[in-house]
Amino acid sequence: MSGCDEEVITTEPSFDNCLQVRKWWCFLLSSIFTFLAGLLIVLLWRAFAFICCRKEPELSPNDPKQKEQKANRGKQEFEGTFMTEAKDWAGELISVVLVFILSIASLIIYFIDASNDKVEHCEKWSNNITQQIDLAFNIFFMVYFFIRFIAASDKFWFMLEMYSFVDYFTIPPSFVSIYLDRTWIGLRFLRALRLMTVPDILQYLNILKTSSSIRLAQLVSIFISVWLTAAGIIHLLENSGDPLEFNNPHQLSYWTCVYFLIVTMSTVGYGDVFCETVLGRTFLVFFLLVGLAMFASSIPEIIELVGSGSKYSGELKREHGKRHIVVCGHITYESVSHFLKDFLHEDREDVDVEVVFLHRHVPGLELEGLFKRHFTTVEFFQGTIMNPIDLQRVKVHEADACLVLANKYCQDPDAEDAANIMRVISIKNYSDDIRVIIQLMQYHNKAYLLNIPSWDWKQGDDVICLAELKLGFIAQSCLAPGFSTMMANLFAMRSFKTSPDMQIWQNDYLQGTGCEMYTETLSPSFTGMTFPQASELCFTKLKLLLLAIEIKGGEEGNDSKISINPRGAKILANTQGFFIAQSADEVKRAWFYCKACHDDIKDETLIKKCKCKNWDVTRERDEINLINRNKRMPSVSSGSHQMLNSIQTKQVNKVKPNVNRPPNGAEGVVVSPSSYNRPPDTEANPYAGYQLAYEVKKLMPTARGGSSTQNSNGGVTLQAGIADDQSKDFDFEKTEMKYDSTGMFHWSPARSLEDCILDRNQAAMTVLNGHVVVCLFADPDSPLIGLRNLVMPLRASNFHYHELKHVVIVGSVDYIRREWKMLQNLPKISVLNGSPLSRADLRAVNVNLCDMCCILSAKVPSNDDPTLADKEAILASLNIKAMTFDDTIGVLSQRGEQDNLTPVGSPIVLQRRGSVYGANVPMITELVNDSNVQFLDQDDDDDPDTELYLTQPFACGTAFAVSVLDSLMSTTYFNQNALTLIRSLITGGATPELELILAEGAGLRGGYSTPESLSNRDRCRVGQISFYDGPLAQFGEAGKYGDLFVAALKSYGMLCIGLYRFRDTSSSCDASSKRYVITNPPDDFSLLPTDQVFVLMQFDPGLEYKPQTRPNAQNSGGAVGINTGNIVSSTRQTNNNQVVLLLMVLTVTSNVKLQSLCITLFI
Repeated sequence: MSGCDEEVITTEPSFDNCLQVRKWWCFLLSSIFTFLAGLLIVLLWRAFAFICCRKEPELSPNDPKQKEQKANRGKQEFEGTFMTEAKDWAGELISVVLVFILSIASLIIYFIDASNDKVEHCEKWSNNITQQIDLAFNIFFMVYFFIRFIAASDKFWFMLEMYSFVDYFTIPPSFVSIYLDRTWIGLRFLRALRLMTVPDILQYLNILKTSSSIRLAQLVSIFISVWLTAAGIIHLLENSGDPLEFNNPHQLSYWTCVYFLIVTMSTVGYGDVFCETVLGRTFLVFFLLVGLAMFASSIPEIIELVGSGSKYSGELKREHGKRHIVVCGHITYESVSHFLKDFLHEDREDVDVEVVFLHRHVPGLELEGLFKRHFTTVEFFQGTIMNPIDLQRVKVHEADACLVLANKYCQDPDAEDAANIMRVISIKNYSDDIRVIIQLMQYHNKAYLLNIPSWDWKQGDDVICLAELKLGFIAQSCLAPGFSTMMANLFAMRSFKTSPDMQIWQNDYLQGTGCEMYTETLSPSFTGMTFPQASELCFTKLKLLLLAIEIKGGEEGNDSKISINPRGAKILANTQGFFIAQSADEVKRAWFYCKACHDDIKDETLIKKCKCKNWDVTRERDEINLINRNKRMPSVSSGSHQMLNSIQTKQVNKVKPNVNRPPNGAEGVVVSPSSYNRPPDTEANPYAGYQLAYEVKKLMPTARGGSSTQNSNGGVTLQAGIADDQSKDFDFEKTEMKYDSTGMFHWSPARSLEDCILDRNQAAMTVLNGHVVVCLFADPDSPLIGLRNLVMPLRASNFHYHELKHVVIVGSVDYIRREWKMLQNLPKISVLNGSPLSRADLRAVNVNLCDMCCILSAKVPSNDDPTLADKEAILASLNIKAMTFDDTIGVLSQRGEQDNLTPVGSPIVLQRRGSVYGANVPMITELVNDSNVQFLDQDDDDDPDTELYLTQPFACGTAFAVSVLDSLMSTTYFNQNALTLIRSLITGGATPELELILAEGAGLRGGYSTPESLSNRDRCRVGQISFYDGPLAQFGEAGKYGDLFVAALKSYGMLCIGLYRFRDTSSSCDASSKRYVITNPPDDFSLLPTDQVFVLMQFDPGLEYKPQTRPNAQNSGGAVGINTGNIVSSTRQTNNNQVVLLLMVLTVTSNVKLQSLCITLFI
């Protein structure tokens, strides 16, 4: 033991003596000499190559040797392609991953050695485990260095790379330590610089995919690398002391230096650790210039990336069995709040669908608060729908549907549509079977969706064209004032709350706004009933309004159609019914109803599921019905009957069912309808006479000759009127193509715009009455709004030709010229090149005699002040209301003769009485901004913050805004065929086949009438019947709505759906002439004589009018035709001289009073 002790004692002084001679310079010089030697070799090689090696002269491209060399190179490249790729992959794997791992391992060995205070100590290499391991790593690094050196294209610059210097100062000292049997900590901390390759490695391994994550990895790796490297320098300098004696070392551990640097870079500087050596302080001064700047720039950016990325990044985690939808596009607080308000409405059944919003920008505080209020059903992710990685994050391929919202207030509608179509392309490219519902601004952009191969409307893909639907709603208001308001309220989820503080009309209106459309299977108790019986039972017993039923196809096909108020249909087992009700729970009564158990129940709320044997019947529902049960709006096939393809506005009074032909001298004749439109079984059609009686009979056109006719006396040329069947229009009876190729719309040969343009004098001389005036504000370069969508519903084929309302467009002819290509095949259109703000132009088109005045704007709203977007429309509306007109009477009202009365004694009202005040002119104004509705009516007290549907102009049907269409997105999602039905209701019968034709861009195509196309005229329609006179007049005097409903259904086959009532029912002098809509009032609702009722009736072919030329027309030089706004002459004989005199007076004078007086005296 003593010997061993002595050996130890004698050994320790030898190591102390070893450290008395410092040899750090040997290690440092080995690195410097290695660098200089390598650099010298490269320079000598370049000099030798420059002197001895000369370039061979370049061969021309056509030289045979050049071609042979290219062929040999191509052969070698082809043979070595596979092996080269394998070697490259293996080389990348080694260079990127293995080198990094070994570098980190070498850095860890440095950390272990640097934990001691000494930077240099003597120890035999054979006993130093860490140095042995580090030598093995350095041998690998040396081999890797030579491989990189050989592969480098520019070897001189390779010698000057940062990672080459890392090798110079770490590899040679490990070999020197073997020879000297001592270790110097040296510059091995430079291995920390390898940490800067972490982002490249993670990208190579496909771990980092987003730009934010790559940037974050780069900042963190650079910061840590510089931090650890600088700490190694401080550790070396402080523990070594100042040269040359190195007699003042400051003992610091490596980790203390790490702590010191982070405190110093952050400018905190506690003072507990500081540099004592001159070299340490000098380095620190220069390092702070770099380190402080790096700390001040990198740390905030790192915090921002970490803070923002973690909140809305990540991936959607779906709950098992829960569906979700993805909503993208225009994501703002307004669009999201409107969507969620309807989508998550309490009146729906339990909606177990998660809504996922994807947008590239972080939501604002207001939108973020909205998401937090619906955190159980709503999630937001930051990203773009154009990136497949983001589509994967929100699991689009597993989503139930993808909804694309549009910016309704954009500056460039076509650019907005193009962006949304590109989003659909991206979605369909990622998952071609995903269901997509998209909003588009312009109708003509719908055609581009058909270019997407996987776009298929049969699989549920739908497009909501805002311009098409907006103009369709306005067109329906031209046909039935107030009906657009009723439809808009039915397709939006709303809950009403009446209040005693509100006016009576407001409570009545709000009760109707709470109604929606639902579908439910009828109980077995309805089986065998006719539709009128079932509808009566639902209304009186269940307090539900049954509109239609689903009639299933034959055995060969599974197609089904929706039949609205069918006359002879009987209810079969498991028939789907379509109802108007306040909530989904109310509609369940139709399934729960049992005649045996509930026949005596008076309170409808007590109708619950019973336990009698009737419930043993198996309920046959397929999967689609289970999903869509109680969802608003039924499915509808393309060939099904469509409701409301023609609507009338006139006060309808009963007309004689049997109309005798007038004598030969009459101006026109009434002929029987074509045989194809007659019901096959007259006994099965008990309401045929009454339906004919309640058909709107517009003033029929007089017989006409050519465009101008010269009489036999003096050659006086008299211009015919242009109000109804203008002289330049086509002959309806002589043409073979009366309807388009689908038979859904009236069609005429193309006419040039110049033939339809009127100047102010021509318009003033034309007796316009019962027409539609379109006041259009547009610049010549304004975006096209698609006026065809406004005119087409007015040209539905289930109107007779003489019933079509003439359309007069007042606006810039330069803009209308761009729209004319799509209007040239629609009959009865005139254009007045003027200003809608000009009272002279408005008087010229007889705006006081029109059935409806539509105020539209095609101008692009300004971004400066969105509230000014409606300034032209509001000014035009107030301008018309401020106008006064002559007290013109209904010029051709027949009230004098008893033989003009119907069997029940009601007169035939043939013409609308002109309005004395502009405030009484029927009008509907399109608004861009909902809040501007407050400026339309000066006599209302609407709060500026009131929702649009609660305002008086909307309730009265005089205002319409595109925002009411927001609810159609959720409506379409919950029932994939809902949009087809809605579009058919308001567009006049548009079908997918017609959509394909219009997508070609050639407009409507005429077609020859066939039994198949003519049968398309047989479509359901809506009537607006007055209680002032007629067979329903008895209910106007203290009648009840329930009695009216039952009587109209039983006696006339008409289904009542709502009322149109005066806002002020009192007879005071300041009473308003405005009416408001009441949807589906209760059965005990009291009626007034001034009310009008909306009814659904089957299409009646009616009696087609055919003009007839007088027998003596040839003798007098031809019939002199004048069109006076659908004026119908009486059945009395009129002397030809009186006719010519009347025509001359009307032609030479523009005085409206004189015209009216002459016509009245003539009658």
